Amino acid sequence: MLPGIGFSEILVLGLAALIFIGPKDLPLLMRKLGQMIGKGRRMASEFQAAFDDIARQSELDELKKEIEELKRSNTMTQAQADLAAVEADINSAVMAQTAEPPPPPRPPAPETGEDKA
Repeated sequence: MLPGIGFSEILVLGLAALIFIGPKDLPLLMRKLGQMIGKGRRMASEFQAAFDDIARQSELDELKKEIEELKRSNTMTQAQADLAAVEADINSAVMAQTAEPPPPPRPPAPETGEDKA
């Protein structure tokens, strides 16, 4: 219950309300008081739920950012590895071509007399 208020204090408040408000209007007042307390609790729970949703959304946004960063960094790492592999292939092909001596020139074909007619 309420802190600092015991059963005897509640009993005294109830008797005072019964005397000052009267037995006729007391049930109506208690009903209205109960409705107001219910509305207050509903508003508090709605506020708490909205606050929790905002917190959850914030956490989800942060997780999405982290996932996107991981995707980008993984893609960049993969692209760098692919480019390095292509560069190594090109370098090895160029080095292989320059390392091989050019083929010796072929001697000219001997001319035959049949073509000179």
